[in-house]
Amino acid sequence: MDCPDCGNERTRVIDTTSADGTSVRRRRECQRCSFRFTTYERPEWDSLQVKKRDGNIESFSREKLRAGIERAVEKRHVSEADVTALVEAVESELGNRETRIVSSSLVGDLVSERLRELDQVAYIRFVSVYKAFSEPEEFLRELDAVLDAELDDDPPHPTDDTDNP
Repeated sequence: MDCPDCGNERTRVIDTTSADGTSVRRRRECQRCSFRFTTYERPEWDSLQVKKRDGNIESFSREKLRAGIERAVEKRHVSEADVTALVEAVESELGNRETRIVSSSLVGDLVSERLRELDQVAYIRFVSVYKAFSEPEEFLRELDAVLDAELDDDPPHPTDDTDNP
């Protein structure tokens, strides 16, 4: 904890008490200038946390999620309402899990799953960043998978017999 007076990072705890049963009150003293100050600590059990690939844990950010989705759907025919619904669906699914710490890969999987249904170009844009393709072949494999799935979903077209003798 940095001293609010001189900015020194070396402070010591003088006294610790339970403030209200949900937080801890600590009296601290700077070891350089002897300035005394109070800090309060409370757990973040209610908030959703995201564990990044490098192991760091940060608070879930709805704004950061939305920004990533908006970058993927930029200049596509996807409405603001669709983006909002996608963000809410992902946030809701994450909130319904038993754990308060989720992996960033789970968040990416949930977004890419929904984007694939919403807009295939936006999906490709999103996964190319999310999966961090390092080779063009990886990008082509993902694109082929999307195109193959699209062909499987298309009903067969009736053949025109007028050209056949």
